[in-house]
Amino acid sequence: MLKEGFIRNTIDFIRKEFNTSEFIPLHEPIFNGNEKKYITECIDSTFVSSVGKFVDEFEIKLAEFIGVKKAIVCVNGTNSLHLGLELVGVKANDEVLTQPLTFIATTNAITYANAIPVFIDVDKDTMGLSPKSLQLFLDENGEMRNGECYNKTSGKRIKACMPMHTFGHACRIDEIAEICSNYNIDIVEDAAEALGSYYKGKHLGSFGKIGAISFNGNKIMTTGGGGVLVTDDEELAKRAKHLSTQAKVPHAWEYRHDEIGYNYRMPNINAALGLAQLEQMPKFIERKRELANKYCEFFENSPVKFFNDADNETSNYWLNAVLFDNFEERNLFLEKTNNSGVMTRPIWQLVSTMPMFSNCQKTDLSNATWLEERVVNIPSSVK
Repeated sequence: MLKEGFIRNTIDFIRKEFNTSEFIPLHEPIFNGNEKKYITECIDSTFVSSVGKFVDEFEIKLAEFIGVKKAIVCVNGTNSLHLGLELVGVKANDEVLTQPLTFIATTNAITYANAIPVFIDVDKDTMGLSPKSLQLFLDENGEMRNGECYNKTSGKRIKACMPMHTFGHACRIDEIAEICSNYNIDIVEDAAEALGSYYKGKHLGSFGKIGAISFNGNKIMTTGGGGVLVTDDEELAKRAKHLSTQAKVPHAWEYRHDEIGYNYRMPNINAALGLAQLEQMPKFIERKRELANKYCEFFENSPVKFFNDADNETSNYWLNAVLFDNFEERNLFLEKTNNSGVMTRPIWQLVSTMPMFSNCQKTDLSNATWLEERVVNIPSSVK
């Protein structure tokens, strides 16, 4: 049984670590580098919109940091996911396999592509899409026709799979990629929360044909709003840049467009902020892992479990997470911490239970439901 004394000690520990008696948010950005310098330079140049040197430089530096050939920055991570689905050929009424335990942007991006999500259970120890559940679903429902996978239950084409790396922790993405390859299903990897996270020495977001990362204000680094699409396919990258700039055909002065495109390109001023933040990423990750280690030590032999690195994983610990024995203890912790000015937050409601997605096909979701009732995020800002 969770005791209030333990919760009080946890609050005191967090306050000591963040050295404040004031409100402690879940995650806030830090600007200690060249942010003001680069933004001022951008403003002085007057190139504050989607054309400018910071966009180009930010894309080059991101590709180098992540270890991919190309990075195309966008207005946000959701745009990057949507664009990624279109680039791999997802069409109206296609199905995309994904997980129910995720931020709703994952599933919204699928619907923006006029596709249909199918929900696959997660693993308890990763909080990400389960290869075992994926394999069982495809064994039962997958059928190959002319080199493409179809769902025998719905009759629709299964074109893509969108696994998500929860709070910066890696799902078993190599196993997922192998299963999808056997069924000719493309992976669009939702690495929105995983900048600076690695699995088996490889940066998350680089395992699939396309990956997407978010730079929202609450992420490990930020461009205010923003995201990036990453790929090793240079032709896909070229097409991504074309579609993200309203499919405008280059011309010195005329407006020419050859297909329906999107206004998804990141403004230069946001890229200036992002470039300054990216320069500090090694320090950010070091500090976040230091905090995670302190949390791990504090919660050792306690009534709750701290989510630590799994085998073969190096997490960015974007949001630190703890696991309670049951729903009631979770709620007691949430109530006491938030009432004390220490922000904590439950993991997301399962997307598969929301009214707009409740009729979608799904596997047994026992693990996702179990986690939904028990996982809580605790303050995780870079200090």
